[in-house]
Amino acid sequence: MKLPITVPTSSVARNALVLIAVVAGGAALYWLRDILTPLAMAIFLLIMIDGVKRAIEHRTPVPPRFAGAAALTVVVLGFLLSIWIIVDGAASFFTDASGVSASIGPRLDHIIADVSGLVGVSDPPTLNELIAGIDLRGWLTQAALQAQGVASGAFFVMVYLGFLLASQAGFRKKIVAMFPDRGARNEALEVFSRVRGGVEGYLWVQAVTGAMICAVAWALMRAVGLQNAEFWTFVIFIVGFIPVLGGAIAGCAPPLFALVQFESYWPALILLVGLQALLFIVGNMIQPRMQGDNQNIDPVVVLLALALWGKMWGVPGMFLSTPLAVMAMAILAEFKGSRWMAVLLSGDGEPYAARKAVARPEGGGGWFRRLLGRGKPPHEKDPIKG
Repeated sequence: MKLPITVPTSSVARNALVLIAVVAGGAALYWLRDILTPLAMAIFLLIMIDGVKRAIEHRTPVPPRFAGAAALTVVVLGFLLSIWIIVDGAASFFTDASGVSASIGPRLDHIIADVSGLVGVSDPPTLNELIAGIDLRGWLTQAALQAQGVASGAFFVMVYLGFLLASQAGFRKKIVAMFPDRGARNEALEVFSRVRGGVEGYLWVQAVTGAMICAVAWALMRAVGLQNAEFWTFVIFIVGFIPVLGGAIAGCAPPLFALVQFESYWPALILLVGLQALLFIVGNMIQPRMQGDNQNIDPVVVLLALALWGKMWGVPGMFLSTPLAVMAMAILAEFKGSRWMAVLLSGDGEPYAARKAVARPEGGGGWFRRLLGRGKPPHEKDPIKG
């Protein structure tokens, strides 16, 4: 009979303590989500501002002393403009000027009748019969509360961002006080640089591929005559930062709206096939080549991070799920006791993605890499400065 494996008591106690700490930390993150979510978004915007600042310094003739103000203006205006476009565009669907709101009911009745005929149902239900038991007032109340939460959340994000920008001046002094030893301080700065590099690399890849998808998607939607094509283009770009779910929304939402707008099914079918083909090509051919080592994270981890942070923090958690996973991988890799977790999170067993990316040779790569700055995000042009 094989004897059981003997585990030292100290290891059992340490593992139990780690498990309790993880559970307690998750409960705290969920309980304090109303406070931590805007703070996390503000930190995310701060990293974006830093990356845009260095990109402006290296790729534009703007003087370095004005690069910070220009980056702050671009990111803040982009954040506020994004919220306004989504709210205004969503509200325009239900106005009489669009001409779609008045035809939603009859068109859905027609679609239900056609689908029922295909499956052999002789007496299909109407839309009013289907929604008779639904509490529409409760749904509208929840939607109003969600809209109010978005507005208040955006305000607190801006407040947190202002205080974070004001505290940047003393950040270097705090680092020196926390790590008096030069070696430890340099290692801490290297960890910070690696975390920042991973997040900026993710943003760079998603932004460039999102712009490619939006350009083709806009042309396709304009070709079939879809209303509010510009709004849908912007929605496709924004949801592209949500892994997994973003592609599903981008590929299905415009075709579903086309079903209501047009009497024929062909425009919806063209949009469905075209958008799905576009997302497949970009997601399986272009995006993996651009990602390289910048987002060296396992796809299963991306899915689990999306589910976990979406459960705890809702939609903001979905947006931040991949950057938070990249941060966790970079930090866990620095400690001997937790390196095994970073290895599991990584895509190829080497969690030091940013370091390998910086060490890559500059040459080669073809026209596509030259077009995108040799395939590197702005943070890799100067990994020390900034």
